[in-house]
Amino acid sequence: MKLNRLLSLACVTFAVTFAGFSGAASAQTPDVLNVATDATFPPMEYTENGARTGFDVDMMNALAKAMGKRVQWTDIDFKGLIPGLIAHRFDAAISGIYITDERAKVVDFTDSYYAGGLVALVKSDSPIKSVTDLNGKKVSVQVGTKSVNFLRDNCPQINRVEVEKNQEMFDLVGIGRADAAVTGKPAAYQLVKTRGGFRVLEKPLTTEAYGIAVRKDEPQLKAAFNTALAKIKADGTYAAIVKKWFGATAQ
Repeated sequence: MKLNRLLSLACVTFAVTFAGFSGAASAQTPDVLNVATDATFPPMEYTENGARTGFDVDMMNALAKAMGKRVQWTDIDFKGLIPGLIAHRFDAAISGIYITDERAKVVDFTDSYYAGGLVALVKSDSPIKSVTDLNGKKVSVQVGTKSVNFLRDNCPQINRVEVEKNQEMFDLVGIGRADAAVTGKPAAYQLVKTRGGFRVLEKPLTTEAYGIAVRKDEPQLKAAFNTALAKIKADGTYAAIVKKWFGATAQ
């Protein structure tokens, strides 16, 4: 009887231990990249018919394939991307993120995968011709983006209207509650093309580089992304994605 009890205990212990190891192994899932984005920024990332799509989405899926991995997406507000990355909620973030000195203090970035910049968007019939015409006027910006800091540091006479979502910026301009919106060039031109009633000021405010954010304690992941980026540029995949979304050849 005692022997039977010992054997039963041993079996239970083995089962619990095995389950623990099995759970740890599945949690690591080395073939999966956990990637975060804020899918509200067309054409970079957005949802259409319930599916996630966009330039960044195609780019990340292509990079993951070149790395022999698949992507598991996490949707999160833009302002939470870098804090969430630092907190190990995901492995990387791609969401039209500009490489900046401030961000580079807390996270690492891959090589730039596309060049963009900040532009000002106004209604088609607006008399505004340059950013100086916006002094004393209301300009909508999305919290957590470089637009906020750029206007704060370079255009103190502009009244910022900070909103949570990219679409809110455009809506405020559309209904006249803001005189302009400052956002990334791809998103601004996408809105002009698809919605109408808007135009982009001729002179861009900045020239920027988009990068994938990774943690500073993951140098091997950064290197793997850069190797994959070089690979898809060499085999034509990168050029095809750029042409699909921007109708131009790769940079």
